[in-house]
Amino acid sequence: MLATWASTWWLSKDAFSARTATVLIMAIAAFKVRLVLLHFMELAHAPLLPRAIFEAWVVVVVTAAILAVYLGVFTA
Repeated sequence: MLATWASTWWLSKDAFSARTATVLIMAIAAFKVRLVLLHFMELAHAPLLPRAIFEAWVVVVVTAAILAVYLGVFTA
């Protein structure tokens, strides 16, 4: 609940630039996705390979790809 509060109230104020707030909100969202899948889908007790694939998917594929597009890493 604290992560949701931070991403919706604290980061929406003018304390940070829009770009910084967006990156922090994405990081908090990735952390929350990780928690949900580890605990509610019981990946915390999964064998190493499925858990490693999941961890890589959350960090590299989803979060890093969205942030790379947002930050303009792939501009021509």
